[in-house]
Amino acid sequence: MKPIDPSKRPDEFFMQEALRLARQAPTLPYPNPWVGCVVVQNGKMIGRGFHRGMGTAHAEVDALRTAGAAARGGSLFVNLEPCCHFGHTPPCTDAILAAGIRRVVYAIRDPSPLVAGKGAALLRRHGLLLRAGVCTEQAAKLNEVYLKYRATGLPFVTAKVAASLDGKIATRRGESQWITDEVARRRGRELRAQNQAVLVGINTVLADNPHLGPRIRGSAEPWRVILDSQLRIPLRARVLQTRRCVVACSSRASIRKQKQIERQAEVWRFHGRRVPLLPVLGKLAENGILALLVEGGSEVLGSFIDQALIDRMFWFLAPKILGSQHSLAAVGGAGARRLSDTLELRRVSLAIVGKCWELRGSLSPWALD
Repeated sequence: MKPIDPSKRPDEFFMQEALRLARQAPTLPYPNPWVGCVVVQNGKMIGRGFHRGMGTAHAEVDALRTAGAAARGGSLFVNLEPCCHFGHTPPCTDAILAAGIRRVVYAIRDPSPLVAGKGAALLRRHGLLLRAGVCTEQAAKLNEVYLKYRATGLPFVTAKVAASLDGKIATRRGESQWITDEVARRRGRELRAQNQAVLVGINTVLADNPHLGPRIRGSAEPWRVILDSQLRIPLRARVLQTRRCVVACSSRASIRKQKQIERQAEVWRFHGRRVPLLPVLGKLAENGILALLVEGGSEVLGSFIDQALIDRMFWFLAPKILGSQHSLAAVGGAGARRLSDTLELRRVSLAIVGKCWELRGSLSPWALD
């Protein structure tokens, strides 16, 4: 992307800085959005700020604090419409008005029903000059997770697959560790750090007893979500020892086993013989989990694909061939009956990671970045 000349396109220039600042949060801000802000006076940035997570100062307040009294009569640039309601912190519109800001430029409207144009309207009623729609595409990409949640009430779902050239994730004898090399596996752990929760099925737990953590210094531990209709999970499973685990089961699962598991983890019980994916996603979102990484295995991934619940996919392809009709395919489920029914990745990119290839692509309109 070409650098923006601040003398010719100052609004875009300062908004780019706000977008850069938004990504400075040391931890994932979800369920809040990524927000950055700059305060400008006479063409110079005198205040910078960003939102660090729930319960902390919003980006506008952070930037206005650094600008101080010099903000009066200046302009404020923020990538999301300022909020106008009391939550964990007071309204940003109050801080903007108190600081004497004359002009506010924002990229996209906040789709939260508590804001949704109300913040901008309030500032206009107080005589401020407003401009919306600056760097909208970049701002939407930055907050694709938040935008999907506000529109659908569901988390943004990323799927990660590690498979051989012939699309297998285990040999005919069930051996699966390791198909990809250490560099690709490290990249997979980075994806865990970029999400609030990691989901697998019970077969993966029984076969591999995975930890499902990022193991990256300074990164937060994601929640582990295990789909286990009959509560077959061993009480000594590593995911249970993390104390950040949710086991989703069916109404037919043992109550006795549930009580045993609940000493270490949460158990969510759902009606029916199998755990329904959509209600699980809805409950995750209700609990503030907006960014979910699905790691499989085969049947879980197939079910997510069959129900069109994946937004983005990362497919790590190892230069190996496992062969055999009895080795485990990466994607199970019902699958496509006709070629015209197949899912096709969009916005595809390919990178070399160690000795493997990383194929990245979008499967939903919410995957913008």
